[in-house]
Amino acid sequence: MGVLSNTAALLGKELRTEFRSRELLTTTIVFILIVLVLFSFTFDPTVGESRRFGPGLLWLAFLFAASLMLQPCFLRELNNDTLSALRLSVSDPFAIFLAKLGANTLFLLLTELLLLPIFAILYNIPVAAVFAKLVMVFFLGSLGVSTAGTALSAISAQARMRELMLPLLLLPLLTPVLVASTEVTIGLLDRQPFVQWKGVGFLAVFDVVFLTALWIFGEYLLEE
Repeated sequence: MGVLSNTAALLGKELRTEFRSRELLTTTIVFILIVLVLFSFTFDPTVGESRRFGPGLLWLAFLFAASLMLQPCFLRELNNDTLSALRLSVSDPFAIFLAKLGANTLFLLLTELLLLPIFAILYNIPVAAVFAKLVMVFFLGSLGVSTAGTALSAISAQARMRELMLPLLLLPLLTPVLVASTEVTIGLLDRQPFVQWKGVGFLAVFDVVFLTALWIFGEYLLEE
């Protein structure tokens, strides 16, 4: 119960901080919107091409935007040595990661859901019939991105070239998530939608494995 109560308190702090400034959400939404609009005007895809290539472009934009969103995850805690104060205030350091992870997943998922209608309009792909299943895929993919990204953000926060280190580590690591999420999304946006359960299972396993690793090595990551 101590971990859950600490996580809830820290998550509330993360949400209040972001919704007060809205810096991360605004930057991420604008970035993804620009990417989607540029690709739409550049390729001028047909309906068939949109169903094949649209999901890949969408998840690629999400992945690059996530690297921007995750960058300041632990950087803001370095000011006035806030991270040390957080470690002293919680009974389990994993609560810090859970709060950061929950906030990052929520922000990324919110961004994806806000931009999904715009994607549907620009690429002429109906999404209403499979909206619930898309939310499931977005959640699993966002959780995987946020779990790995939160851990790498803790590692890169104290590095010299922190601005370059996080994207360089994050993008190769999340390539399997990008591929699986894209394949499942392609199936859902097909003329005859279907669920690629193999891809869904892979995303679920990826999330569980990285959450477990974060739980085991979380304290060490904070020390480093």
